[in-house]
Formats: sequence, C-alpha cells, structure tokens
Amino acid sequence: MLTITQDRFQLAEVFTIARGSRTHADVVTVSLARDGVTGRGECVPYARYGESLESVCRQIEGLGAGTGRAGLQTALPAGAARNAVDCALWDWDAKRLGKPVWDLAGLAVPKPLVTAFTLSLDTPDRMEAAARRHAERPLLKIKLGTPDDMPRLEAVRRGAPDTRIIIDANEGWNAEVYAELAPHLIGLGVAMVEQPLPAGDDGMLGEIARPLPVCADESCHDRASLPSLKGKYDMINIKLDKTGGLTEALALHDAARADGFGVMVGCMVGSSLAMAPAVLVAQGADIVDLDGPLLLSEDRDPPLHYDAEGVHPALPALWG
Repeated sequence: MLTITQDRFQLAEVFTIARGSRTHADVVTVSLARDGVTGRGECVPYARYGESLESVCRQIEGLGAGTGRAGLQTALPAGAARNAVDCALWDWDAKRLGKPVWDLAGLAVPKPLVTAFTLSLDTPDRMEAAARRHAERPLLKIKLGTPDDMPRLEAVRRGAPDTRIIIDANEGWNAEVYAELAPHLIGLGVAMVEQPLPAGDDGMLGEIARPLPVCADESCHDRASLPSLKGKYDMINIKLDKTGGLTEALALHDAARADGFGVMVGCMVGSSLAMAPAVLVAQGADIVDLDGPLLLSEDRDPPLHYDAEGVHPALPALWG
C-alpha cells in the first residue's frame, strides 16, 4: 500500500536563486507498507521541470499495485515522482531483509562527507555578512545568475577569504556574460561553476577553453543526458529528483566516471529523508552539496547528523 502526503518544512531564512525566492520546502512523502514493513521516500517537485506537488502525486497514484524497483524504471519517467517511490522501495527492502541499503546495493560502508553550504542570492552587503557568518565552513556554494554578479562574488570573498567557493548560476547567464566573468572567477579563486548557461543553449561551452571546471546541472538528468554533455562540461551534478531515484543515480554515477566526468552530488531543498539516499551516491564524489536540512528550521525525526566531519549516513530509523 502506498500512502502519499504533501509536507511542508519551514526554512531558517528566505532562500533565493535567480528564478525566485521561497520560505518553505514543499515535498511529497511516500510510505510503502507491505508485509508489516514500511519504507519511506521523499521528493521535491521542481517547476523548472514541469512538476508540481499535484502532478507528482498523480503520477505516483497511477502506479500499478506491487510495482517493484525494476518495473518502476519504465513505469515512470526520470523525475521527482519516481525518486520518492524508488527510495521508498529501497528503504522497504532494507527493513524487510534487515540489511542496510548500502549493503544491498553492493557499496562500501558509507562515511561522513564534507558538504557545501549554500548562500542564497542577495545584495552584496548581505551576502558578505552571510559569508562572514559561515567563513569557518570548508566549502561555500554561492547562488548567482544575474548580469551584475561580480560585486556579489567579491563581497563573498571578502567575507570568507580562505574558504573554498563554488558558484551556481542556475542558467542565469548568457554566453557574453559568462565569457566576461570567467577570468574574474578564476582570479577570485572559484573552484567550479555550475550551469552558467541555459540547458539547450550551452553550445558555446564546447568552443572555449575551460580552465575553470564547468558542471552540468539542469543539462544533466540521467544516463541518457551524458552523450550531449561531452566536450561542454567537465562535471555533472547528480540529484535524485532528476535521476528518478537512487537506482538510476548509482548507474549515472558509474557511467559518468566511465566517460571521464567529475561527479558532484547535490540536492533540492528538502528534509533529511531526501538527503539520506543521496549520501550513499556521494561517497567518493568530487563535490558534495547535501546541505538541504541545514537550510531548514524544522526537519524529520530523527534527522541526519551534521558536524565538523560533514553529513553522516542516516540512522535506520530515518531511512535505509
């Protein structure tokens, strides 16, 4: 039996990217109960991909009874709906068999991972103040994506002079803006830029030198995306809400490595239940960005544990 709920988590602060702002994380939670065992999964529908809470719930409601992980991969397309069900099935299998998901998937014992912490788009003064508050963190991810981003980036660097910085432009630049900004990004010590140009309008990336690694986010969903990324991107950002769950995320990770791409594992803004399976994919990733719960003022019980070592693998009571 599948139970579907829409849940809302208050954010600690307003979260802004180039596409808009939010004060809550709205998620879909799936609970799968069979044979006295319950597994759970969470997804975050994303309007950028034509998803809403209602459309995702309808997709899940349309599944046939008894759909397993293998059948799910063709029953639903890659996306948020499949992610929630896929992760619930993994959790159900783990609890039914009394084995952790990492063992069932043939993975090594997971370890804590240093994760980026995201600073949302704001005025330069406010972004500098936010960077100063978080300057002790080893990795900051900066949301940009406007034509006048240099003052923001310079302000963040002043606030956190020694911290490693990566940038997410969220498709907000055009080719001319990026070509002008790129040398300055390198000069400010930026380690990577994520999706500087709109997906489908990023051909210029294959025509220029890329001394600063470029990561595909909106341009990369699942394994079918990889052929179109060659020569344009150096890394891919794996998010379970794009791949359609842990099953495809693990396969995408392996395929990307085989094709020579670096790997980043990221997230939408969701709860610890959404991050827990991503922690398994992120083992050994070049960049980990699983800070969703750190941006919330409320979370699942029990939540993921974050400390100086980073994000720790989930307790079985949460997932897996």
